[in-house]
Amino acid sequence: MTPTVYVMFKDGQCREAMDFYAGLFGGEVAATMTFAEGPMEMPPEKAGWVMHSVLNFLGGALMGCDDMGQYQPMAGCSISVDAADAAGAEAWFNALAEGGQVTMPFAATFFSPGFGTVTDRFGINWMVGVYEAPEG
Repeated sequence: MTPTVYVMFKDGQCREAMDFYAGLFGGEVAATMTFAEGPMEMPPEKAGWVMHSVLNFLGGALMGCDDMGQYQPMAGCSISVDAADAAGAEAWFNALAEGGQVTMPFAATFFSPGFGTVTDRFGINWMVGVYEAPEG
């Protein structure tokens, strides 16, 4: 079994975020269901919000929905993605940083030729880097 991250988005941003991530990482939004398509009665202004979405990318999946107010913002965890090289990782990092907040600027470190952390404009924490297997 492969663990899958499930993210709750604030203010009806799930569809926009999943489309952004699909374009950025070269993935595909495989499924999206709105609250209007489900059994619950919703206020008309939230009927188009996403009840469930699946994005397939980088050999894995990211699932998400629009938060209806029952969850706290994401804290204490991040989604980690690794690119094949520092240039690719930095491009991802810069795109995620647009409108977001950089918490650790992208740079070479003792453990990676490129690594940084950022909270994107959707409130999602990311760790972006280049993974190189240790020698030995």
